[in-house]
Amino acid sequence: MAAGSGQRLGAGRAKALVELGGRPLFAWAVDAARAASSIGAIVVAAPPGDEDGFATDGVSVVSGGASRSESVAAALGAVSDENVVIHDAARPFAEPVLFDRVVTALESDTGLAAAVVAVAVPDTIKRSGPNGEVAETLDRSALRAIQTPQAFRREALAAALDAAPHVLASATDDASLVEIAGGRVALVEGSVRNMKITTPEDLVMAEALLG
Repeated sequence: MAAGSGQRLGAGRAKALVELGGRPLFAWAVDAARAASSIGAIVVAAPPGDEDGFATDGVSVVSGGASRSESVAAALGAVSDENVVIHDAARPFAEPVLFDRVVTALESDTGLAAAVVAVAVPDTIKRSGPNGEVAETLDRSALRAIQTPQAFRREALAAALDAAPHVLASATDDASLVEIAGGRVALVEGSVRNMKITTPEDLVMAEALLG
């Protein structure tokens, strides 16, 4: 997924084309997918009008949509595999093993609709009430921060995209759509290094990690 505008990053261009270590963000994600033994065809959902900037050998490029779910649907239409993996171009440090890990988890249990990488939440999390006061302190031992890559059975993902039109525009996590549709989703060990580039500060931290 590379169709995000990157407004919060303030780069004035498609976020996935912003350079990290002298290379566009999406190139790091593509290379990780290429290196994963479980991955075959690679499709990039690009911002409409910027497709040429994502042209890479061995990679198909489709025009993304106004929402994440529209971009997912566009990419899904370009492949016919039984299982698919979705990854964010904004996560340049995902290691190939993460792709293989979610695919292995999905293929090991025929009852699963999806498998996603996740990490434990190190901070105390509180739920805010309508008046701005603390409504509840959550048990962080049961909380997980969800990352990509995420593996799906194509049929389950396609059905979820059709079954939850009222949440598609605001969905930030593809697995949540499958959950709403009643599918089982497995949590697989992720990596704290697998950060997401969202703000200018994130980009500075990413450059520091490369250094």
